[in-house]
Amino acid sequence: MTGPSAQPERAAWPDAVPLPFGAAGPFDQVRPEYGGDSLADVLPSALAVLGVPGAPDPLGLAAQLAGVRRIAVLLVDGLGWYQLPTAAPYAPVLADLAARSGRPLTSGFPSTTPTSLVSLGTGAAPGAHGVLGFRVNVPGSDRVLTHINWSGTADDPRAPDPDPRSWQPLPTQFELAEAAGVAVTVVSRPEHAGSGLTVAANSGGVYRGAAEVDTLATEMLAALTAGPGPTLVSGYHPDIDKHGHLTGVDSTAWRDAAADLDRLLDRLVHGLPADAALLVTADHGQLNVPPDRRFDIDLDPRLRAGVRVVAGEPRARYLHTLPGAVDDVLAAWTEVLGPAAWVAPRAEAVAAGWFGPVPEAHLARIGDVVVCCHDSYVVLASRTDAPIEAKLVAYHGSWTATEMTIPLLLARP
Repeated sequence: MTGPSAQPERAAWPDAVPLPFGAAGPFDQVRPEYGGDSLADVLPSALAVLGVPGAPDPLGLAAQLAGVRRIAVLLVDGLGWYQLPTAAPYAPVLADLAARSGRPLTSGFPSTTPTSLVSLGTGAAPGAHGVLGFRVNVPGSDRVLTHINWSGTADDPRAPDPDPRSWQPLPTQFELAEAAGVAVTVVSRPEHAGSGLTVAANSGGVYRGAAEVDTLATEMLAALTAGPGPTLVSGYHPDIDKHGHLTGVDSTAWRDAAADLDRLLDRLVHGLPADAALLVTADHGQLNVPPDRRFDIDLDPRLRAGVRVVAGEPRARYLHTLPGAVDDVLAAWTEVLGPAAWVAPRAEAVAAGWFGPVPEAHLARIGDVVVCCHDSYVVLASRTDAPIEAKLVAYHGSWTATEMTIPLLLARP
C-alpha cells in the first residue's frame, strides 16, 4: 500500500466505479439490502472471520480474510459511495483502497447516523433494534428523543430519557464477540462515552476516547496489537459529515477533512500487524441542498395543520398527527410537496420493508405519516428543530442512491 505522498495509480473516477444496486443516477431510489449487502452485515461477517461460533458471514469475508485474527473496523461518518470520487484528489490512500477493494453496501433506512451506528453495532435492521431515526417521538408522550443527545439516564424526573438497554433490546456484536473470547475495543470521541447512543450501539469491551485523527490512529493500533488472541477494534471518525453539513460536500473545509481522513488511513494501513485487516465503511452519504429547495413546516400553516409532533429530520420526516387527522395530513403534505417527496402512512412504509421487520413495541416510534424527500429537497422545521439545522448546506436521511449507498473497503498488510 502506498502512502499519501506517492500519488498511487488508481482507476479513474467516477467512470470506473459502478453505479450500485441498479441505480442509474445519484437521485435514484435505493432499497436497503438487509441480510446481504448492508451496513448491518459488516460486524457479523467480521465475527465469522474471527471464529465466533454461530456468526453468519453474509458479506463472504472469510474467504478474503483467511488467516486474519485481528480486525479493525473504521466507520467514517458521511463518506458515502458517491463521495469517493469527490474525495479522491485529496485522499490518495482512500482512492487506492477504493480502486483495489471497494464494494458498495447500503445503509439502513433512514440513512442517518444514530440508526446506522446501532445497525452496525447490533448487526440488525432498524426495525429490530428500534433506533428508527435521528429523532423519534417517545410513545405515549409529546416528547421527542434526539438520539445523538441521549443521556440514557433519569436525571430529570419530569422527563427522563428512555433506558437504552430497554429502548434498544438487542445484544451488540461487541458483546457477542467478547463472550466468545475476542478482545473488543471501541474508539470514539471522549464525549460520547456512556451516552445512551453509545450504550445502545457499542456495549461490550473497552471504550477509549480519541479527539482527533492522530489519537484515533494511535488508540486503534494500540488496541489492535495489545494481545495475542482474536481482536476486534471499532473506530469512529465524524469530520467528513461535520464539514459536509456546515459548508457543503466538496467545500474547502470538506476537502481538508478528506485529507485528514487520508492521514488516518495511511497510519492504520501501515500499522496493521501481519495477521490483521482493516475494514472501512460509512453510515450514509450526503448531498448539498440549494436554498430554493427548502420547505418549512413552521412557516406554512398547511403543513402544520393536524400535526401533533414533528420528528425525524429534514430529509426523512415523521409526523405524529392529532386524532383523526391522518388522512388530512397525508392530503395536505402530498399537495404541498408534490414531486419533492413521497408521503405515506406508517403501515405502507413498514410493509414496503424500509425498516426491516418492525415489532409491535417499536411501531409507534415511526410517525403516523412518513415523508421521504426526493432529489435535493428538504423539509425544515425552523422553530422546532435546533436552529443550526435550517442553516446546513448538506443533508441526508432519505432513500436516494447518494444517501443510501456506502462503501466497504478492505486493507491487509
